[in-house]
Amino acid sequence: MFRTGAYKSALETLIANDQLCIHPFLIAELALGTLPERRKTLAYLDQLISIRPVRLEDVRHMIEARGFASKGIGLTDAHLIASCLATPGTHLWTLDGKLGNVAESLSIRTTLP
Repeated sequence: MFRTGAYKSALETLIANDQLCIHPFLIAELALGTLPERRKTLAYLDQLISIRPVRLEDVRHMIEARGFASKGIGLTDAHLIASCLATPGTHLWTLDGKLGNVAESLSIRTTLP
């Protein structure tokens, strides 16, 4: 729905195989922007498998325990990472360099073909 070209086919395959999940904070972040066919797009995102958010105090603990301060990631990024770590087998796909670096350091970053 969002991507054309290089990632469109891979994302469609992941969705068709129930292998794509989304964090509710990411949907909220996207809702703050300009979306094509806004209502339809948000309804579609709401239908994706949702990964469970981690409690803020646990995210805060993870930041300290893993030394994530000053790595260039934000609170939503930290929540995404914490939720992936709390959900075994879940990996993070991102085009964001700093988020990707942190995810890679934890062996939870994935790439699409």
